Amino acid sequence: MLKTRIVTAIILLALFLAALFSLSGLGWAGLVVVMVMQGTAEWARLAKLQGRAASVYWWLTLALMLGIVWFDASHIPSLHVFPHLLVYTVSALLWLIVVPTWLISGWQARQPLLLACVGWAVLIPTGLAMMDLRAMNPWLLLGLMGLVWVADIAAYFAGRKFGKTKLAPSISPGKTWEGVIGAVFGVTVYVLLITRFGDADIVHKILPALLLASWLWVGLAVIGDLFESAIKRQAGVKDSGALLPGHGGLLDRIDALTSTLPLAAMAILMQKLA
Repeated sequence: MLKTRIVTAIILLALFLAALFSLSGLGWAGLVVVMVMQGTAEWARLAKLQGRAASVYWWLTLALMLGIVWFDASHIPSLHVFPHLLVYTVSALLWLIVVPTWLISGWQARQPLLLACVGWAVLIPTGLAMMDLRAMNPWLLLGLMGLVWVADIAAYFAGRKFGKTKLAPSISPGKTWEGVIGAVFGVTVYVLLITRFGDADIVHKILPALLLASWLWVGLAVIGDLFESAIKRQAGVKDSGALLPGHGGLLDRIDALTSTLPLAAMAILMQKLA
């Protein structure tokens, strides 16, 4: 199982890097739309949308994503900021208020329409963030996604080696506080390593803020991971799909990105406005 996970991860990383640095802006947008649509198909299954309802949900999501791509292509970048911030605000409210309350209360949402709307709040801001961050700088997107990957890998191995104290046994029995500590340690090392390539004076000034941001990033990633686990448990499935050998569905691989990338894009856009 572990070997299959590693092989799949290597292939995915190679394909992702090739697309990140070689595709045109429109080509990248097309790839992101495809990813969002795959996530939509998996989310429809988790939300118990079936038949015509699932098809309508898929086509409405496609229309929303294509509408975003069209708007960005037909308007100058300065006009993108406020509509994009509106989308990211929905994401921020979801991850900072709604989801923590949802998880703490142990709420079971049984209404497919409500879950469908939540799916839009999860997937559409993530797709938009992947387009925005890549447009700013491909290395920025890669660096932010790298934080999530490092946290995930460190949590996995720390949890397997030292995991004893369950993080949320009613939601995801396999996750432990030791895994979270491992994730914090992993991203700390990651930040220290990548900042060695920057200007020493600038790094010295911003390093504490970067470390704090990376630790908060781990918290957001954990929330995203737990939320998808809660939705899967409610749906009675182990994985969101079977697209990726050893990994499950696409949502199983991007759950932590859905709670982190939109908020990162929002913070950067707001900083530009300041």
